[in-house]
Amino acid sequence: MEESLLLMLSNLLNLQNNLDPSTSTSDASLSCSTSAAPLLFFTIATILTYISSKGVTKPEAEYSVSAFRALSTEHIWAMEAPLRDAQWRSLYGISYPVFTTVVDKLKPYIAESQLSLPSDYAVAMVLSRLTHGHSSQTLATRYGLEPYLISKITNMVTRLLSTKLYPEFIKIPVSRRRLSETTLGFQESTHLPNMCGSIHSSAIKLHSLPTTLINPSIYYSHSGFPSILLQLVSDHKKIFWDVCVKAPGGYDIATHFRDSLLYNRLISGDIVWDKGLNVRGEYVRPYIIGDSGYPLLSFLLTPFSHNRSGTPAQNAFDEALTRGRKVAQEAIGLLKGRWKILQDLNVGLNHAPQTIVACCVLHNLCQIAREPEPDPWKEPEENGHPPRVLENEKSSNYSGEDARQALADDLYQRLSSR
Repeated sequence: MEESLLLMLSNLLNLQNNLDPSTSTSDASLSCSTSAAPLLFFTIATILTYISSKGVTKPEAEYSVSAFRALSTEHIWAMEAPLRDAQWRSLYGISYPVFTTVVDKLKPYIAESQLSLPSDYAVAMVLSRLTHGHSSQTLATRYGLEPYLISKITNMVTRLLSTKLYPEFIKIPVSRRRLSETTLGFQESTHLPNMCGSIHSSAIKLHSLPTTLINPSIYYSHSGFPSILLQLVSDHKKIFWDVCVKAPGGYDIATHFRDSLLYNRLISGDIVWDKGLNVRGEYVRPYIIGDSGYPLLSFLLTPFSHNRSGTPAQNAFDEALTRGRKVAQEAIGLLKGRWKILQDLNVGLNHAPQTIVACCVLHNLCQIAREPEPDPWKEPEENGHPPRVLENEKSSNYSGEDARQALADDLYQRLSSR
């Protein structure tokens, strides 16, 4: 028992003696009935008031603003960097320097929202949710806040990540230097020239669907769970240079691709990659690669077959494509491994796309900073059927066929001459 509480009880006993001094035995029972009872109630009330004023330490205190401030300012610089960053990653998914980078970039926008919580504390709370996949109810209990406030802060931070930081950290490689670096990087692993990206799609599982949806069946993926489609293009370093989240999980990937801004910019010639090659008399522009579920176009090359049933040259090309496609598949595995909320997305449907894109932005930050790669999330291999060629795609499809065959023949000749 604390010394201050003992002193309080002692003073109360002295008060009892002054108000009700010792009496004769005959008067003792009367004394107890007239003065002891009120003093007892007064004593209990005083103790309860004292306890209320002191407060009771809750288990969640380690997640309070003061505890976070102590960890992030008072102790952080006294720790060895590897230990510090390992602890930070276990809590928030990223090292302390990367965390401060995110906070510094978001702080001006968070300040405009007049949030009652410190910016770094709010960002840490959201990163904790993205890293561990916690629900708003779980974080509400842990941080001593209302669930609606947790959701509000999550929506604000993910919106800022997906809008304000997206243009800085997710960029199409249009500069000559970056385009050359990317194509050379892919060429080292695939032996195919002018490859500048690997496209892949993944169904992001939704924890639940709103009961008010008119047609919920369109959200169910081929694997049978409600989801939203994520389409991304990765470079050779598993850094995303384009991200699109526009379609329910039941859509096919070709339809999703054709609805994307990337497709419209490529098909219209808005994106100019000034790095064309002449391969066996065919003009080969910089191109991305994808599986058979995507349309074959001059800027998107797909396999000849999914079971290696082509000619030796075509099979060699398909094997090279498999190595290139593996980069994007591994990148998605890292994305879901780092941000476990994407394994079972427990946010409102309206905020699901921005949450997914926010995680992609954070993934790029981690790859650029060379953060340790987590155990990747394993996804089932899916090969879609070749989609129908649209009328406006015919010219590009013919060019894609010619470029693909020229690359296959050139690759096979080089491999055979070794």
